[in-house]
Amino acid sequence: MKIVMAVIQPFMLSKVTRALEEIPGFPGMTVMDVRGFGRERGANASHKIIEDFVEYVQKVRIEVVAADEVAEEIARVIVQAAHTGNRGDGKVFIWPVEFAARIKTGEQGEAAVSGELPLSQK
Repeated sequence: MKIVMAVIQPFMLSKVTRALEEIPGFPGMTVMDVRGFGRERGANASHKIIEDFVEYVQKVRIEVVAADEVAEEIARVIVQAAHTGNRGDGKVFIWPVEFAARIKTGEQGEAAVSGELPLSQK
């Protein structure tokens, strides 16, 4: 299993979500409002947050835990859907997941994060 983590422009979230939902067996995602800055330290960003004399830029963080064979497709879809060609479009990262468990059922491993419904819920 892998986790795909992306930081994107907030106004691109709906477009990215719709594109991800087109992937067969898409397992779902977690979305968080975040803030930060990159190499340019938020220069020329239209929506800045100034806190303790540091300028932060509002972003959205997406996390998806998926089977190894789907992780790169998820990352490609995010890159394509979130692209505007402007500074601050974001970043995508993939790294391994060592353990996963679905709290409701106790399923572990890929069964805990698969997009498939258990037979009892179909």
